[in-house]
Amino acid sequence: MDKRVYLLTIVSFVVGMVELIIGGILDLVAADLNVSLGKAGLLITIFSLVFAITAPLLMIATAKVERKRLTLIFLLLFSFSNLIVALSPVYSVLFVGRMLSAASGSLLIILCLTIAANIGSEKHRGRAIGFVSMGISGSIVLGVPIGLVLGNAFGWRAPFLFIVLLTLLSMVGVYFLMEKVPPKPQVSIKEQINSLKESKIFSAHSTTFLFMAGHTILYAYFTPFVKETMGISGSWLSVIYFLFGIAAVSGGGVGGTISDRLGTKRTMLTTLIIFSVSIFILPFTTSILPVFIVVMIIWGMMSWAITPALQSYLIESAPATADIQQSLNNSALHFGIAFGSFIGGIVIEQATVEQNALVGGVFISLSLITIMFSMSRGSKKHKASYQQK
Repeated sequence: MDKRVYLLTIVSFVVGMVELIIGGILDLVAADLNVSLGKAGLLITIFSLVFAITAPLLMIATAKVERKRLTLIFLLLFSFSNLIVALSPVYSVLFVGRMLSAASGSLLIILCLTIAANIGSEKHRGRAIGFVSMGISGSIVLGVPIGLVLGNAFGWRAPFLFIVLLTLLSMVGVYFLMEKVPPKPQVSIKEQINSLKESKIFSAHSTTFLFMAGHTILYAYFTPFVKETMGISGSWLSVIYFLFGIAAVSGGGVGGTISDRLGTKRTMLTTLIIFSVSIFILPFTTSILPVFIVVMIIWGMMSWAITPALQSYLIESAPATADIQQSLNNSALHFGIAFGSFIGGIVIEQATVEQNALVGGVFISLSLITIMFSMSRGSKKHKASYQQK
């Protein structure tokens, strides 16, 4: 596998860490800027929404720019936006800084995924995407504890200054180690939008939205789930999150490797089946800690193992619009996170937190149906060529 993929993985880790790094220090932000905890929580919500919306738009707007140069420009913008966050004197400036950080970060994540998919040999494509996905999943999992440690030790602004430093180091790495990557021939906006009219493509994106929503319905409320069902808190809770984090980070690499060996379709089906079964049975394992941990690790791995296969599947299904499809798929993922958090909140208020696993499993099962539907459909180009024969 091309060694440049490892550099892209590091970049994706640095960029992805910003989304949730503020999650563990919301109380510090609220106290320092004299706002409510709920208002501070909007800093996460606005980041996810801006991230999801701007990624495909920026991919279209920058379609003609050489990829290494574009990466360096947006790393600089990303660094600047996080400097604004770190030096924010009032909440409104912090809010704007988070929006700028999300917009620049959204394009950088897609650039890492698309460059990784297009450098090196095609037979290692799934593994390359898998490694970048490991960077993203690792940043999401480790963002909260890193922010918590730095924030409590040096104040809530310290994590963002840390991000600025890591971003500048990433720029040095990209400048000296990354070769120029020419952009692909531009596809018209109309053709890109029309690609979503194909049921094969739309249902693939729907799969990402549904499985991530199902995952988040439980994961967003995993702390109260563990506390209420198992009576665990304190250091044991940290151990559980640590084990889940290792599983989630390794899931991307495992999924990419399996995808290269077994093919994208078989990997997606197998992963989603195991994913749905593990989340369904998780509440029934809470009385036996070792069994619970095993099932939780499987759940954590599957939550990111499908991503490389699905990204590769989109590239295979729509090669002409591959970059924009990966961007749209990343948007679907973030919309899934936002929707899953919303649904999970309703479930926990109207029923019990144990039901979050059941509802989440239902959504993941629905994603299995949408991907099977997608695989049963042929693309328009395939149909046309078939009819000509």
